[in-house]
Amino acid sequence: MQLHNLILKTKHRRKRRVGRGGKRGTYSGRGIKGMGARAGAKNRPAEREILKKIPKLRGYRFRPFREKPAVVNLLTLARHFGEGETVSPETLLKKGLVQRIKGKMPKVKILGTGELKQQLVFKDVQFSKTVAGKSKIKNQNVP
Repeated sequence: MQLHNLILKTKHRRKRRVGRGGKRGTYSGRGIKGMGARAGAKNRPAEREILKKIPKLRGYRFRPFREKPAVVNLLTLARHFGEGETVSPETLLKKGLVQRIKGKMPKVKILGTGELKQQLVFKDVQFSKTVAGKSKIKNQNVP
């Protein structure tokens, strides 16, 4: 078998190039002049133009799904609470030291800035390492 003996199963068909005479007339359905008559010109919809002008947020952003606790320092507790009072998320909310997070009662964490001179009863709160190391806090009723 030689190359001149090979026969194609399907004939090659060229794609019709519009706007070059032929069976559709001189302008081939493109009209006279203007954007539509030119090669490569496209009319873009107005919505696309608006979308292109809007500033886009670029890059990857990780938003943590775990809610962070509301933080309160020992200095703040010393100012707002008296001897033997209970410190809980409810009492802190009543005194305006923490706010609700998405309508729910927040988890509270006590941080070690400041000194605590009075004895307080803690309920349903977390402590930072610096607070846990202080002697006044070790003696407290921590559930």
